[in-house]
Amino acid sequence: MKKYEQERFTGERALFQSRDLTLSYCTFADGESPLKESRDLKIDHSLFQWKYPLWYCENVEVTDSTLFEMARAGIWYTNHLTMTDITIQAPKTFRRCADVTLKNINLPHAEETLWNCKNVRMENIVAKGDYFGMNLTDAEIDGFTLDGNYSFDGGKNLVIRNARMLSKDAFWNCENVTVYDSFISGEYFGWNSKNITLIGCTIESEQGMCYMDNIVMKDCKLLNTNLAFEYSTVDAKIDSKIDSVKNPYSGKIQAKTIEEVIFDNPEMREEDTQFVLTEEEDQLD
Repeated sequence: MKKYEQERFTGERALFQSRDLTLSYCTFADGESPLKESRDLKIDHSLFQWKYPLWYCENVEVTDSTLFEMARAGIWYTNHLTMTDITIQAPKTFRRCADVTLKNINLPHAEETLWNCKNVRMENIVAKGDYFGMNLTDAEIDGFTLDGNYSFDGGKNLVIRNARMLSKDAFWNCENVTVYDSFISGEYFGWNSKNITLIGCTIESEQGMCYMDNIVMKDCKLLNTNLAFEYSTVDAKIDSKIDSVKNPYSGKIQAKTIEEVIFDNPEMREEDTQFVLTEEEDQLD
């Protein structure tokens, strides 16, 4: 395996179609697509300072490295990629990639990041930017902090644990998503999605959980959440009050108390939804 150490590369396609290469303490300065169509790369302590550094690559390991702001759209169409202890300043990183493992990654400008990727594992990720993870498929995430709206639009087969998300319109148009032990704050959570399960989560969402097919909530809390579950089929066990529920389609909603239940659409029948108020049961006991 050929090795470069403390080298500085410039110019377009500086190491185009490289094979079996180790890069340590290297810098990729101005020059697009330096490692395009390369295979079997091991990269550590390196700096990527220009656009499109890892396109159409296979079998890449990157550790203790930095993608600067101008390394825009840095990793597209790349498969079998592992990245650990990385700062990625650039937007639009990761698109149409498969078999991706990310650990200890900081993404301060994560706009349009992780689009149309599949088979992704993430651990200890901090990201800021809108439209994170659009159309992400078959992903497992543990330890995730996000400040950015419209996250995971169109996602499928996602398992998320220990997340803290400030994200308006999170999980729209999704299918088969399970979220454990997480906090999510943002308007209009989960519209037009199906088979979404929240376990041990705290949610703050104006008009959240609407237009959903099979929203399941177990041992969750709802903060400042009103007009919830409109036109949804729901099975919710809420360990808090709910400010208001509006026009659920059917199912069961259990909460300490519900301050207002609204049925103003004649197509939604109140008898199709069971309401259980546990605070009243406690008072009776």
